[in-house]
Amino acid sequence: MAQQELFIKNMVCDRCIWVVRYELNQLGYLVAQIELGRAVIDGSSADLSRIEPALKRHGFALLTDKTARVVNQVKTLIIDLIQSGRIADLHITLSDYLSGQVGLDYAHLSHLFSSTESLTIEKFWIMQRVERAKELLSYNELAISGIATQLGYSSVAYLTNQFKQITGLTPAAYRDQNIADRNPLDWI
Repeated sequence: MAQQELFIKNMVCDRCIWVVRYELNQLGYLVAQIELGRAVIDGSSADLSRIEPALKRHGFALLTDKTARVVNQVKTLIIDLIQSGRIADLHITLSDYLSGQVGLDYAHLSHLFSSTESLTIEKFWIMQRVERAKELLSYNELAISGIATQLGYSSVAYLTNQFKQITGLTPAAYRDQNIADRNPLDWI
């Protein structure tokens, strides 16, 4: 049986995967595979005019433009890497990781990303790590050094520097003030 691949913007968590699967099933499509940013459905003639509004109700969007798909793939890879806690196990640079996963030269990826998003991959990477740090700080379960390690920072000072550049506060001050200003990951 033929399959059709759908690229979906704003899928940032396991709940997003569940919602997209549910909506596609409700429309009568059998989901063969689903992951952040992508779903494969059985059948070669998906009715995108029915799928698009069903997904849009939940803040998702179908990506049909190749550049938009590549940029979304980069975002999804970064978010997944950060959320999964696999950063500490990554023994290559972010640029090598992204190039290997996407199958494109990093300079090309960087150009596509910057021209589409008006921000660099590095800035997006920093912003996502800071958002994850905010989340981990709000749980108050890990020491700041543990958060730095989990997020792949070489030191607490490096985390503190980037955190303060983005939020204006140190991680300790942020935790002490119990601030609830986290941004949804799909807004960054």
